[in-house]
Amino acid sequence: MIDPWRRPGASTLAVMDELLVDCRACPRLVEWRERVAREKRAAFRDEEYWGRPVPGFGPTDAALLIVGLAPAAHGANRTGRMFTGDRSGDFLYAAMYEAGLASQPTATHIGDGLELFGTRITSPVHCAPPANKPTVTERDTCRGWLEQELALLSPTLRAVVVLGGFGWQALLPVLTAAGWVVPSPRPKFGHGASVTLAPATEGKAPLHLFGCYHVSQQNTFTGRLTQEMTAAVLTSAAQAAGLS
Repeated sequence: MIDPWRRPGASTLAVMDELLVDCRACPRLVEWRERVAREKRAAFRDEEYWGRPVPGFGPTDAALLIVGLAPAAHGANRTGRMFTGDRSGDFLYAAMYEAGLASQPTATHIGDGLELFGTRITSPVHCAPPANKPTVTERDTCRGWLEQELALLSPTLRAVVVLGGFGWQALLPVLTAAGWVVPSPRPKFGHGASVTLAPATEGKAPLHLFGCYHVSQQNTFTGRLTQEMTAAVLTSAAQAAGLS
């Protein structure tokens, strides 16, 4: 029996996203995201939270994909858009703006005018997890969405930036399934790590893979990751993707 929430075979990203936002496959994540949306943070008590799975954000013919971890409870889980409405998102979009990949350096809500250039943002887990830590089972349950997204983007995709080790480990097997050759032993995650994956079939373009520390506050507040460091990785990826 096919898991009804994985919905294999979506013909477009728009169709996939419509299916994704109704997913209830992980009971722990469903309970958490909806409880957060009901209880809210005091600063946002007058807002209506999204409280559902958060789809990817950006053009459907992107040449560059940025892969995070999961939506933040009071960020994307509130606003309904990846990395929107929290400090991690502000940090990321400021770096993307510096690299020429975003129309503005801030992201506050859907309809704020933010546009991404040739770039899409997604995550291996689409629901906000408690303590920002999805389980391996939750990651694997959500894998079907990432597989579909990579398959639908593959005709135009030329580079990927992965934010953090969790996303790196989640993405590598999906890249294999999407038609690129991941070397053995698998490339190790690290900030500034880069590897070019050869296509598994003739006619498919190589894929340039880049690692970047996650833009979480535990990295940005401590200075482990600076905006300049992030912008440098994004700029290299944009060049590899043919966006600059």
